[in-house]
Amino acid sequence: MSASTTYSPPGGLVTVEGLPYDPKPSLRYAAKVGSQAAVVGLFVSTIQNALGTHSRGTAGFLTRYGGTIGVFAGMGAAFALTESVVANQRQRDDPINGVAGGCAAGFLAGLRSRSLPMAVASCAVLGAAVGVFDYSGQTIAGHGANESVEEKRKRFFKQRHGPPSPTQQAEE
Repeated sequence: MSASTTYSPPGGLVTVEGLPYDPKPSLRYAAKVGSQAAVVGLFVSTIQNALGTHSRGTAGFLTRYGGTIGVFAGMGAAFALTESVVANQRQRDDPINGVAGGCAAGFLAGLRSRSLPMAVASCAVLGAAVGVFDYSGQTIAGHGANESVEEKRKRFFKQRHGPPSPTQQAEE
């Protein structure tokens, strides 16, 4: 194959579900998730500042615990960028993309402790957690999350049946 030739699998770009793959804008997604994670880091930093004892006052959430904000933002951006790049390279939306993103974010979390074994372990744990979450349908509620209240009630309570019919009594 020459360098200008592109390869497309037979039948086009297809995901596991059979729908065509839609490429993700990696940098936009990483910036969005990184900024959302920075807001979460800001909240965690503020809680750390409120619960800690120091003489910095209210500015302590930036001066003393400001690194938390950067770590959260970096983890979010690394997760989103890795997940979208892997998905775009593989041209599939499946749990493996989440495993790669979770591993990248976990590796950054482990590097904060300045320990390579901790970084590798964090990579494995966070990658496995995100992979299981993605594999289970990206919901904590489970498969019955979109059932109505009446359907859940019928499934939860035992169904009362009338008295046994004469044919059921004869079989016993």
